[in-house]
Amino acid sequence: MPKHTIEVEISHGKLRGARLAGVNSFKGIPYAGQVSGERRFRRPARLKAWPGVRDALQLGAPALQAPRQNEPAPAEDCLFLNIWTPANDHQKRPVMFYSHGGGFLVGSGGTASQDGSNLARDFDVVVVQTNHRLGLAGFLYLDELAGPDYAGSGNQGLLDIAAALDWVHTNISAFGGDPDNVMIFGESGGGAKTACLYAMPAAQPYFNKASIESGPGVRMFTRQMASLTTARVLKELDIASKDWRKLLAVPADLLLRIQSKFTPVPPFTRRPSRSGPGEPFSGGFGPVVDGVVLPAHPFDPASPAISHAKPLLVGWNEDEYTFFAWESGDVSAFHLDFAGLQSRLELQYGADAPQIIETYRAAMPGASPAEIFVAVASITMMGLGSIEIAEKKAAANGAPVYLYQFGYKSEMKVPGTDFPMGTPHAMDITFKFNNETPSDPPGFLSGCRPERWRAAHSMAGLWANFARTGRPFADGVPQWPAYNFADRPAMRIDSTCEVIRNRYHAELAMWRSIGCLPAAPIESGTYRSKETSSSFSS
Repeated sequence: MPKHTIEVEISHGKLRGARLAGVNSFKGIPYAGQVSGERRFRRPARLKAWPGVRDALQLGAPALQAPRQNEPAPAEDCLFLNIWTPANDHQKRPVMFYSHGGGFLVGSGGTASQDGSNLARDFDVVVVQTNHRLGLAGFLYLDELAGPDYAGSGNQGLLDIAAALDWVHTNISAFGGDPDNVMIFGESGGGAKTACLYAMPAAQPYFNKASIESGPGVRMFTRQMASLTTARVLKELDIASKDWRKLLAVPADLLLRIQSKFTPVPPFTRRPSRSGPGEPFSGGFGPVVDGVVLPAHPFDPASPAISHAKPLLVGWNEDEYTFFAWESGDVSAFHLDFAGLQSRLELQYGADAPQIIETYRAAMPGASPAEIFVAVASITMMGLGSIEIAEKKAAANGAPVYLYQFGYKSEMKVPGTDFPMGTPHAMDITFKFNNETPSDPPGFLSGCRPERWRAAHSMAGLWANFARTGRPFADGVPQWPAYNFADRPAMRIDSTCEVIRNRYHAELAMWRSIGCLPAAPIESGTYRSKETSSSFSS
């Protein structure tokens, strides 16, 4: 047991947490009951009170997935959360509620890179992170097979997060947090989860502002697409539709093996170009626009009216693609010549590939084919959707939206190449949690240069003050204007931050012209786009 512990009483009993370096941490707190056995694919059982004092000193089980380093074994019963707070003193600090990345298949609220201690201590906020159902356990759509007890089955992972937000509303004052000042935020898959929460009635009473980071969840699965996945799961298990109840007895490890046969689903949906082939859907696990839990696509055709009054942050990292190249081991893009670049882009964009290359060669004079490919892949992965969200939110004329690009450059190289990592996907995590300090070891993604400390302190300060006030600001950072259609400002976050107006003007005009980004708004809530397809690949 840690030398310094602290006890707190909440709705279901007493908890024992640890105090270290000015922060109280409580880990592995159950926020809802059983989701295994007869509760599989359903809302959780009611959480039972516990006698005595329950230790909250170790992480809880993450959702079903491969084993995770320095975490408990994954399990179906995974509804736990972690809290970091400067003090359990019933003060009204802003609450920063984070949803982890990993698409909708992997990840946890206990990942070391997103430890909330520095953010809580240095910026006087309360940090909350959850585990919740993922993959097949969290998003298998059974509404059309299984009856009212399984209503919302295709969105149980999101409903788990909403249940955690409800728990926070009830209990966070005991941890020094303000239940009426909660910011939801998340990166990658967590950004897409945040986009969905922003559009979900079940989550609305429990948060006041949001940040969507490198996971622009504009569109999600349709019911038809989710039904295709369900049919394929049943076929893989040799279960007839009328015998769907047999799913409740399938061992969890077998469910995980079946899940692995599906292509991982990205935490966003992408529009094809006008002449590109698009991407055929072959099944996958993620949120479902079921008309009830998720009434519509989060940002298609417009920003959700239900969050009209809630300020929003949205943005992406400048070199998102380098992370995915490293993760997959496919470094072929870093050896392209211009002929190879065109051939590669033609696979997705067809006859529009030459126009894309011409635009980027003009916008990036002297850039290599590899640099152009990274720029194209990064903005189409995360940037275009982020801009679409910012434009739709700004067009609604409600609470402000703030657009950013994270641009601090790591000196690390993509393994096996001489190409710099730059600002890869996921590098922002340690920065916004202020986990790049002189006392923190250098990171593989972020590198070793001391300038990263200033960039991290600025980013964490911007996010913490946005949580506190609904306006992002920090010492030494220029005033960040809300996104608007007059000059389209964005904050570029680096060791020295700057506001850039109308950035990527030529590139975005080209992306609009080939149908990969909707035309700009002409009036509140109205777009000049004929594309309102709900297809995942649209």
